[in-house]
Amino acid sequence: MAMNLPPGVAVRVAAARVLQAVLQGRSLKAELAAALPKIADPRDRALLEAICFSALRQRARYDAALRAWMQKPPGPKDGELRALLLAGFAQLDALDLPAHAALSATVEAARALGRTHQAGLVNALLRRAQRDGVPAADAQDAWPEWLRAQVRADWPQDAEAIFAASAVAAPTWLRVNRTRTSAAQYALRLHEAGIESQAFDELPDALRIDAPVSPLALPGFGDGDVSVQDAAAQCVADALSAPGGARVLDACVAPGGKSAHLLERDPMLHLTALDVDERRLRRVRETFDRLGVGARAHLLAADAADTAAWWNGEPFDAILLDAPCSATGIVRRQPDVLLHRRAADLAALTALQARLLDALWPLLAPGGRLLYATCSILAAENQAQVAAFLARTPGARVEALPESFGRDAGDGRQRLPGEQGMDGFFYAAFTRTG
Repeated sequence: MAMNLPPGVAVRVAAARVLQAVLQGRSLKAELAAALPKIADPRDRALLEAICFSALRQRARYDAALRAWMQKPPGPKDGELRALLLAGFAQLDALDLPAHAALSATVEAARALGRTHQAGLVNALLRRAQRDGVPAADAQDAWPEWLRAQVRADWPQDAEAIFAASAVAAPTWLRVNRTRTSAAQYALRLHEAGIESQAFDELPDALRIDAPVSPLALPGFGDGDVSVQDAAAQCVADALSAPGGARVLDACVAPGGKSAHLLERDPMLHLTALDVDERRLRRVRETFDRLGVGARAHLLAADAADTAAWWNGEPFDAILLDAPCSATGIVRRQPDVLLHRRAADLAALTALQARLLDALWPLLAPGGRLLYATCSILAAENQAQVAAFLARTPGARVEALPESFGRDAGDGRQRLPGEQGMDGFFYAAFTRTG
């Protein structure tokens, strides 16, 4: 990015480039990770994130406006123009930024991107969006047809609520590191910093913030006093319910928040944590070190299903399988899921989940507990996966989870996106009887 661009223009250029890459198949998380360090001002970094997330959440609606307002909507060769227009609509519509600044900076970004000949078009379309508003659209339009049909089949009474909840920004949930402070004490620190939060009796380590906030603005974040983690993910620690000082396996640890929570809760825990990707494992180590729990974790880069390559033969008292899944419960946090997920992915994911369940079950000690969790809302990955596992696994007994984990879903519990302000999540717990 040119160094002499005004900061506001540089943010819009960065947003267009990130969005273009994501629309072409790249990961939003990866693109932002590459773009954000190039922007010095934390307020501009927050704006870049907000533009990209808002544009992707409302992508189908903004694309519909382009088709209605342009004789020839942007084609494959005009991906950068489309991305910039989506960024412009997001500023005026979802983010409700001051129109003059948003228009001026976005038009200048068109010139900075070498599209001076299209700056007038960008200006005209954004002024129309400002004047007329972007037309409303059905939230389901953002979902690919095959996935939309699957959600309707699995949740016929809840599909519209799922689509709507997945199109809006999620609140910020914090997990307070109880080895350093309490949720009540940390809420006071937030208040003193001008950040209001809400506590919940059933979530002892959680605080909810409804206004957007950067992690770096949180008191003590760099010192490990607090982490950002959705409440549905925080519930995993309670669902696993590992006894004090237990030997615990986290079979798919990255990005590490759930294991860190377990270590924060029990200073005597013996944790083995695996991830197949060494790069992701390095980030887990950084998280553990920030929180002060790294010395108590044994991290291994390994395929959890290839137990012969890493297991020493000593059984685990508890196993957490936070399985790779479609991520359909966290679309509001990862809106690019709807761009990248394919129907063929579901068969591959369910096969991988079954392979992991079958490989890990023999590693559980008699009387031990295995928690199967996903951030999916699809029955094939959740209810059906659990039913099939129970049918082929003698000695696996379901442990009923209370209603606080969500609605009944076969032998597990399902929370849908937005319920209690949380992400969509599935939990099923098993005890080994022999």
